[in-house]
Amino acid sequence: MPRPLRVIAASFALLLATACNSASSGGSDPTSVRGVTADTVKVGGIVSMTTASGYSKKDTDLGARARYDRANAEGGVNGRKIEYLGAEDDGQDPARNLAAARKLVQQDKVFAVSPMSSVTFAGADFLDAQKVPTVGWGTLPSFCGPAHLYGFNGCLVPTPGGTLNQTWPEGLAAVLDGSRGKSVALIAGDNDAGKFGIRTFTQGFKAAGFQVAYAKAVVPATSMPSDWSAYTKEILRSGPGGGAPDAVVSVMQTPYNIGLFTALKRSGYKGVISDPTDYDPGLLAKDATKQALDGVHVLLQFQPFESDSPAMRQFKEDIRKAAGGKDVPLNMHMMTGYMSADLFLSVAAKAGKDLTVESFQKAASAFSDTGTLVGDRALPKGRKESFGCGALVQLKNGRYEVAVPFTCYPPIPFG
Repeated sequence: MPRPLRVIAASFALLLATACNSASSGGSDPTSVRGVTADTVKVGGIVSMTTASGYSKKDTDLGARARYDRANAEGGVNGRKIEYLGAEDDGQDPARNLAAARKLVQQDKVFAVSPMSSVTFAGADFLDAQKVPTVGWGTLPSFCGPAHLYGFNGCLVPTPGGTLNQTWPEGLAAVLDGSRGKSVALIAGDNDAGKFGIRTFTQGFKAAGFQVAYAKAVVPATSMPSDWSAYTKEILRSGPGGGAPDAVVSVMQTPYNIGLFTALKRSGYKGVISDPTDYDPGLLAKDATKQALDGVHVLLQFQPFESDSPAMRQFKEDIRKAAGGKDVPLNMHMMTGYMSADLFLSVAAKAGKDLTVESFQKAASAFSDTGTLVGDRALPKGRKESFGCGALVQLKNGRYEVAVPFTCYPPIPFG
C-alpha cells in the first residue's frame, strides 16, 4: 500500500477507535450523557398532583423548584445549572406513573427524576433499568434496594435484612407516658403502601412494647367510604377486654383521615389519634377539617416548621422566593420535594465535574453528611434503612405544637 494511503488508513482507524471508546464509556464529553450538557443538567419529577379523592401532593413540585432555584442562584452543581422541567402528574394511577417515567426518559431525556412522590411507583423498574438516578419519598419498597433509586430520608418500608425507623412508636410512647400495658390499633388503605405500612408498623409498635390490638389494610384505596361505622366499631372493640385501644394510628391520606377521625370522635373515642400526613396549615381553613384534626398527633420525618434552626430558616426563605415572594402556608409535601432535590444535588456535587450516571453512583456509594432537615444521611445505607429521625406535632386550638421534639432513634432489625 502506498505510504499516503497507509497514513490515511491509520488515521481513520485511530479516529474510529477514539469515537467508539468515547461512545461506550460515556467519556468526559457531556453530550454523550443523557440530560447533561456542558452547562446544564436536566431533571424532572413525578408527583400525584391530582387524585380521585381530591388529595394532592402538588406542593412537592414547589419544594423541589425552591431548592433547585437556590442551587442555580449559587452557580449550579460544579458549574452546571439545573434545568428542572417540573413534575409530571401521575394521578396516583400506576399506568400514568409508568407513562410519566417513560416520557421523562425517552422524550424529555432527563438525567434524573427528583422528586418522585406517590403511593404508586409502577415506573420504578423502568427507571432503574434505564439507570436514571431517582430520589423521592421512600414510602414504597421500590426505594429499598434498587441501585438507582433513593429515598430522601432513606428506605421507610424495608425488606427483610433492613431496619425499621422507630420514631412513631417511640414518639407515641412518650405521649402516653410509656408503652407498658398500652394498646394500639393500626388501619390503612387496601393498597401496596397500606399493606407494607401495616406490616412494618405492627413490628415497630410491638418492639416498642405496645400491644397491637388491631392491624388491617382494609379501607378501599380508590373510593373513600361514606360510612365509617363498620371500621370504627371494630377498632373500638379491639382493645383489652373488648374496649377501646389507647391509640389509633392511621396510615392513610388526609381525606380518609378526616372521615375516620370524625367518626371516632362522634363515637366518643378519647384516646390518642395519630397519622403521618396531616401536617398542613392549609387544612385548617375549613372548620370541619380543623375539628376532625384537633388533638391529632402527626408523625414528621423532618424538623418541624416550628423549629428555628439555620436549615429551617433557609428552607422557609427558599420557599418564599419560589412562591414569588409570598408567605405561603408550609406543608410536608414542600419538604418532600425540597429534600428530594437536596439529596440529588448533594450527591451530584460530590460526583464532580465529569457528571455521568457512573460518577453519580460512585459518589452515592460513599455519601454521608450531617445536620440536615432529616438528620444525618448516609448512602448506600439509605437503600436498606431510614435515617432514623423524626418528631411528633399536635394540632391544638387551630395551630400545630411540637409534642415530641425532632429526635434520632436507634433503628430495629426488620424481618
